[in-house]
Amino acid sequence: MTVDAVLFDLDDTLCEYHRPAADVLSAAFDRVGVEPWFPIETFYDRFEEFARPGDDIRDLRRRCFAAFAGEAGLDEDVGRAVAEAFEAERDQSNVRFLPGAREAVQTAAEQYRVGLVTNGDPWMQSQKLAGLGIGDRFETIVHGGHDAPYKPDPEPFYTALDELGVDAGRAVHVGNSLSADVAGAHNAGLRSVWLDGDASIDPDPVPDHRVESMHDVVEEPWH
Repeated sequence: MTVDAVLFDLDDTLCEYHRPAADVLSAAFDRVGVEPWFPIETFYDRFEEFARPGDDIRDLRRRCFAAFAGEAGLDEDVGRAVAEAFEAERDQSNVRFLPGAREAVQTAAEQYRVGLVTNGDPWMQSQKLAGLGIGDRFETIVHGGHDAPYKPDPEPFYTALDELGVDAGRAVHVGNSLSADVAGAHNAGLRSVWLDGDASIDPDPVPDHRVESMHDVVEEPWH
């Protein structure tokens, strides 16, 4: 397969927060002076119920946390206060590369057209890229849920490839999510490279390429 472009996901593919979200949420509950009534996984599992096109993550979080408070029999203003405290605790630029990710982006940028396709609002993702110091490595950055629908909708991939001037059949997408990255790439006609954190998983959908770390991406597994 001839490859002209490599697209990357951002969160948990290229980088992760130094401070886990569960710790930030715990600190937010402490700031407001209330007992925790939901784990961070609830937000991850249910945020799409409350998401609106073009959402700012801060507005989305306030809406989610308020709803969770109401469901728990609490005043929704308590949920909004916890969301505000979460934002005060979270430093969006305090991120680190996953092993091999810096080298993978560098290597790809030297040989291919390179883009970023990420589910996340520009306000948040731009701070992560600034913290990593790689914002200028990408010729195009598409924010799912803002510039186009969320992955796995094919539109974010189409948008990126249109800006790069590359056909889907000559592009690969690297990401950690089967449901967003692998399914989205396939929906758009790209080949997928799945960053697999658990070799025991039987993936569905099945990625075209499966790598254990971003170090493996440096070796260009699509060849």
